[in-house]
Amino acid sequence: MTFEGTPRCKPRWHHASTELDDFAIISYRVEPGLIARHLPSGVVPEVFHFDDGGHDALVSAVVFRDRDFHFRLCPLVRISCGQINYRAYVRAQGERGVWFFGTALDHPLVVVPRILWQMPWQRAQIRIEAEASRWHMTAAGPSGASHCELIVTDQAVGRLDGFNSVSETLRTLTHPADGWYRRRDGAIGHYSIWHEVMAARLCTTTSARFTFLEELGLITSSCKPHSALTQPTIHFDIHTPPQRRPAPRRPRRPVPPGGLGFLGQLG
Repeated sequence: MTFEGTPRCKPRWHHASTELDDFAIISYRVEPGLIARHLPSGVVPEVFHFDDGGHDALVSAVVFRDRDFHFRLCPLVRISCGQINYRAYVRAQGERGVWFFGTALDHPLVVVPRILWQMPWQRAQIRIEAEASRWHMTAAGPSGASHCELIVTDQAVGRLDGFNSVSETLRTLTHPADGWYRRRDGAIGHYSIWHEVMAARLCTTTSARFTFLEELGLITSSCKPHSALTQPTIHFDIHTPPQRRPAPRRPRRPVPPGGLGFLGQLG
């Protein structure tokens, strides 16, 4: 069965759009419990069954260059810069999507999503160089220096290890339409995107290190990526603004008989 993407909703005046150039997804296998400790109640890691018998989750660094990002309300105000999204593949109340641990943006306007939507974004210096057969990235930010170098092949993405089919591979890794993140006020933010089905190419990794994911305890500096994919350019619709959802309530601990002290003796 061929993956045909998701329906495109009618763009609204408050939505944004951008061209993503030199796009790459570098993914790692991670023990699900390491991811779960960063997730709120109701959000769980998606667990994949790999050919070696392992049952792991996946996290990705998604790297690209924004070109002409703008809101439809202000088409003349456009920005172009490097960006890295750090995400895990999850289910939120049964709904499939991605959890965003954080984003690095190489632009002073990173303060806008941080303040306006309380998103976990930070400033970083990001440099991306891409040729027909080589893709290279360096980044420097609060978590330290990161880098990644890929050799781009002419091979289209097929069924990758951990997935049952080509369709599931594409749907999960390249086409999550919904994402969630933890706001600075403790509530959960949600937003969605749309893009056409990617025509990504497989890559071999010559070197890779993402210190942001290391700081979270998800990978180490010696971890080898599960997979790497690239695409020269693709258009994205971003359904802004993100929606705020209440912070999940922690379950109350049961009170043992007599555990209320003096008040318990009044019962």
